[in-house]
Amino acid sequence: MASVRVDPTTVDAYAADGAVCLRGLFTDWVDVLAAGVARNEAEPSGFFNDNGTSGDSGRFWDDYCNWDRIPEYERFAFESEVGAIAAELMRSETVQLFHEHVLVKEPGAPRHTPWHCDTPYYFVEGTQTVSIWIPLDPVPLESTLRLIRGSHLWDAAVHPVSWTTGDGFYGDDETTHSAGFRPAPDPDAEPDRFEILEWAVEPGDAVAFHFNTVHGARGSSHLRRAFSLRVVGDDARYVERRGRTSPPFDGHDMVDGQRLREDWFPMLPAVRH
Repeated sequence: MASVRVDPTTVDAYAADGAVCLRGLFTDWVDVLAAGVARNEAEPSGFFNDNGTSGDSGRFWDDYCNWDRIPEYERFAFESEVGAIAAELMRSETVQLFHEHVLVKEPGAPRHTPWHCDTPYYFVEGTQTVSIWIPLDPVPLESTLRLIRGSHLWDAAVHPVSWTTGDGFYGDDETTHSAGFRPAPDPDAEPDRFEILEWAVEPGDAVAFHFNTVHGARGSSHLRRAFSLRVVGDDARYVERRGRTSPPFDGHDMVDGQRLREDWFPMLPAVRH
């Protein structure tokens, strides 16, 4: 595998900590992605969600699975070196696009992103996964992504809940149906129990984190646009969940243990151009 710009120390840190900060790797793509986000907001998909409430002074919206209809997203996925960078971080020969996710907190958006990990919402599992979260605006420490160091290695995933209601995502109740899950942590209430990784970041930086890494974020007093590309590697396989996943990808016809179908989840360039 050809070398990119991820040094071995960073790759080791990703394996051990479940998250790393990558400085300045995507600066040349910020304007392209920002144009894509503007197009996305003007032409939202059926997955578009406004996570705020009527009393909020700023919106917190998100949307996903638009890479095949928003050309700026598609260009980034297939023409940038994001696939090669992901391959190095995952120590994977292959990189397969799962989906992209855009999250925008407008100035004054008070709503927090709750502590969670992504895997239970998805229908894919594996040790070789990575989300590459790229800010398109300067993000100070008080509103940046926050991640619990080493949580990708916990023996149970965090119970998935709806961001809008707080109810169990699959219609279950955390107090009565906890098999296979652990309650969401509250690092602010137990500051000595968890080590938090968080970085002030500039446009074109990236935070890369494992699908199992527990993360969250506070509200934002300023515009905070973030583009996240989620990809999987060699060992990722489809897994049946107890309900409709997020994203749902209805009608995929895959079965437990199968690699994600490449006509829906294409391979990305895994070596430097």
